[in-house]
Amino acid sequence: MFSSLIYRNAKRSRKENLIYFATLVTAIASFYIILSLGRQDVILFLREFESDSIDKLLALMPIVYLFALFLLFFLILFANQYQLNRRSKEFGLYLMLGMRKERLVLQLLAEGLITSILALIGGILIGGFLAKIISLTVSKLIGQGIIGHQISLSMGAIFSTITGFLFIQLVALAILGGKLFNQEVHQLLHEQMDKRQDMGHFKGNLLNVLVGSILLGVAYWIVLYRFMEFGGLLLFVALALGSLGTIFFMRGFGKLLGLMAYLSEGKSTKGLYIFTLRQFQENLANKSTSVAVTSILITLSIILIANGASTIIGFERGLSRHSSIYDFTVKGSSQKVEEFLTSEKMVPYVEDLNLLKIGRMKHQGEGLEDGMPLSLVDWSKLREEIIMALPSNYKDQILSGEMQGYSISSENPEALNLFGVLEVDITKPYLIPESSYNGLLEAIGEKPLNLDLDEITLYFNPDLMPMDNLDSMPVLDSILEKATKEGKSLISINDQAIYIRPSAPMRGLVADRSVEIYLAFIVSDHMFEQLLNTETYDSYWNFRIPQKIQENRGLMKPMMEARDVLKSSGFQFESYLQNFGRKLFYVVAGSYTILYMGFLFLIIACTVLVLQFLTQVKQTRQRYLTLSMLGAKRHQMKKSMHKQVLWTFLLPMSLACVSGGVGIRAMISFVIISIENQALLYPIAFTFACIVALIVTIYGMAVARSADHEIDKLRWKPNID
Repeated sequence: MFSSLIYRNAKRSRKENLIYFATLVTAIASFYIILSLGRQDVILFLREFESDSIDKLLALMPIVYLFALFLLFFLILFANQYQLNRRSKEFGLYLMLGMRKERLVLQLLAEGLITSILALIGGILIGGFLAKIISLTVSKLIGQGIIGHQISLSMGAIFSTITGFLFIQLVALAILGGKLFNQEVHQLLHEQMDKRQDMGHFKGNLLNVLVGSILLGVAYWIVLYRFMEFGGLLLFVALALGSLGTIFFMRGFGKLLGLMAYLSEGKSTKGLYIFTLRQFQENLANKSTSVAVTSILITLSIILIANGASTIIGFERGLSRHSSIYDFTVKGSSQKVEEFLTSEKMVPYVEDLNLLKIGRMKHQGEGLEDGMPLSLVDWSKLREEIIMALPSNYKDQILSGEMQGYSISSENPEALNLFGVLEVDITKPYLIPESSYNGLLEAIGEKPLNLDLDEITLYFNPDLMPMDNLDSMPVLDSILEKATKEGKSLISINDQAIYIRPSAPMRGLVADRSVEIYLAFIVSDHMFEQLLNTETYDSYWNFRIPQKIQENRGLMKPMMEARDVLKSSGFQFESYLQNFGRKLFYVVAGSYTILYMGFLFLIIACTVLVLQFLTQVKQTRQRYLTLSMLGAKRHQMKKSMHKQVLWTFLLPMSLACVSGGVGIRAMISFVIISIENQALLYPIAFTFACIVALIVTIYGMAVARSADHEIDKLRWKPNID
């Protein structure tokens, strides 16, 4: 008898609070996904290349999980409080019929346990399914054969999800059960509405709105114009001011709604407009702080979703080859490496084999006061030409000596980046022989350089130097073309006039990070031997996977096979897989956790709004009974309820969209969110807004249906329809 009562009550509770139950299932699914991250195929793949970074990322997951549990605990506490208030008469009747309080609390815990177990089953099944979908989707996006897929279930994630969720559920129920235990029968039988709060005076409410608006304005100004000052500490100041501003604004605005209702009394008599406005005013004024908190959560959600989604949107760009052409780079004794790479077991994987020779230019000796070697390079004429090509504000800073340091950035003009690199590196440049770079050009189908003995070409690393076009540098080319027409030499090496060829196509010298340089001189082989500092000499063998194999089997599988063969050789090598894995890690780390927290904040905010609204409906149900007695029709009351739902969600959502938009704009300005194509800025922002609006709409429609169900229960008048 007792067990069947528990089962029936638990079933009815789930049916009446379907939104809350669905939120629990969603939260549990998200817990499993985040805790099972280490078992996902993409993470297993990345462990081979970025094991330290992956370990650090996975070490953060329990912290993220505990923080999410902390937030969910308060949601569960709030939701169960709503359910207890809703069933207070029922509990009072149980006590009047002879049930002991201990047994009533036990019944409450048992009902919660049944709901929790069902939510866990549904959440873990959905979470496991979604985790596999995510793995397969990432594998599909990256390409066939890159990440091997295996079906697995993380028992550790299941155990942690179950124990964590049951713990917070039981703690919440124990707290509420203790509160229920201390209540008397008459308190349970006679439901109490919230105490009527003082709506304040017009001037005080207006002051709250003004103070809130000013605080929000200051927060927006800090975020937009002082985002990174003091090491980013001002960001926390802006967050605090924005939160306080939101609370003040909501508190004042909610109470000022009474003025709107007063002004509308003589004008709007159609339907239940004034009643609807008064209901909304009471709900907002009495719960202004919680409404403000939901607005803050939605703001954070919008910003986090935008940040995570921008990482995914840049997925293809981030993983593209861009300037990299080689698949493998092997370092070692030239003859031994060449013999191995041309051996029978490696030949099927080798195409465009090329020896890269590189080293620094030698110097004249100890000739400077500070003991630094004296450079053979005199580039004063080229320096003057580049300074003349700079925008006037930068030109003045350099000529006056005000600018001492140089940063290379895509935000800088091309001439400034060019000047910065040359100023730092040209007096001690790296040298690359023409034959080595011609091998690279041949691999991409370009013509060889054919340099004369008094000619060089400047090489800039496209992985480190921002370039709009890998095949040319307009500012430098215009300077060099002008010098060629005039027959001028812009630099000299060891007092010999040297002519600079216009830009050659720029590509990565190696597969990944073996050679990280900004600048090099591409010189004739004879000049290379003459000017090379032999102590700095290095050689690397580069090759690519043959095109025919790529067409038949894709790129990654042959690369992994070639990597396994190279491992057996004992040579030091790197592959594009390392480059790829590192970029993929940035995508995973920059999207998984951020999107997870963004959607968690959004779901919690929406659920709080739902429960708060349904609590008000429960507490003010008598008013709808009175309306029905005064002649109001069911459809009129439903329409009034729908408007209240719309306004309840629209107000915090509107303010959150403004604050979120400011946050996104600031993050784009300070390159925290990177959107390469600015034309996509507004479509992407609109897409983010639509995603958030869709989720809020789903919750709004669900709460409207629940409210309609409450209206349908009204049976006091036979002609209520």
